[in-house]
Amino acid sequence: MSTAISQTWYMTRRHLMVFARQPAYAIITLIQPVIWLFLFGSLFKKVVELGGFGTTTYLDYLVPGVVVMSALSSNMWAGMGTLEEMQRGTLNRFLTTPVSRAALMNGNVVNNGLVTALQSVIIVLLGLLGGADYPGGVGGVAVLVLASVLLGTVFGALSNALGMLVRERESIIGINTFLLLPLTFLSSAFMAPSQMPSWMRHVADFNPLDWAMVAGRSAMSADTDWGAVGGRTAALLVLAVAAVWLSIRTFRSYQRSV
Repeated sequence: MSTAISQTWYMTRRHLMVFARQPAYAIITLIQPVIWLFLFGSLFKKVVELGGFGTTTYLDYLVPGVVVMSALSSNMWAGMGTLEEMQRGTLNRFLTTPVSRAALMNGNVVNNGLVTALQSVIIVLLGLLGGADYPGGVGGVAVLVLASVLLGTVFGALSNALGMLVRERESIIGINTFLLLPLTFLSSAFMAPSQMPSWMRHVADFNPLDWAMVAGRSAMSADTDWGAVGGRTAALLVLAVAAVWLSIRTFRSYQRSV
C-alpha cells in the first residue's frame, strides 16, 4: 500500500513539474473564472432581488458556482494528457517497469486535484477582493475547496477512463463539449433553485456538479446545514472512489491490448 502511494506521488510530481514550467497556463485558466465572476456577476447582479438566493449580493452566490465550474472544466480534460502519453509511447514504456498501474492512472488525477485546490483558493480570494462575503469563514471555504477537488477527481478519473476507451482526441473533445453546458445549466450555478423550473430542480438533485455547489454554499453561509453538507460531500466521495476504480479497470483493459 505504501509503495503504491509513493509511486503515485512520484507520478504526480512528474505532472506538477510540467505545470510549474508553464506558469502562463495557470494564468490562462483563471481568465474564464474572472469573466464569470466580474462580467457575468455584474450583468446579473440585480437577479438576487427575485429572492431565494440566501445572500445579499449575487457575487456571494456566484463564487461557489464559479469555483465548482472551474474544477469541472479543468478536470474533464485529464484524459487528453493520458491520451498524449499513450500516443508518444510514454505509457507503454512505463508498462515495462514495476510501477503500480494505479499510480500510472492516478498521477494526473492527484495533480489535477492539487491544481484545482490552488485555483479554487485563488477564485475565492478574487471574489473577496470584489466584495464577496463568506460568513462561514475559513472552514466554509475549506469545505468548498474539498467539494471542488472531489468533483474534479470524479471527472478527472472518468476522463482518464474515456481516454483509455476511445483513444481519439476528437471523441474526448466532442463528449466533453456535449456534457459541459448541460451539467452547468442543469444546476444551481447561476440561479437559485426556487427560481428554476421544477423539472430542472429535480434533474439538479442528481447532478454531482450541484452537489458540490450546495455543499460549498451551505458551508460558507451564516446558517450552515451540516446535514446537506455531509450528505453531498459523502456522495461525491463515493462517486470519486467509483470513478477512480473504473479508470484503473479500463487501464488494465488497455494493458492487455498492447
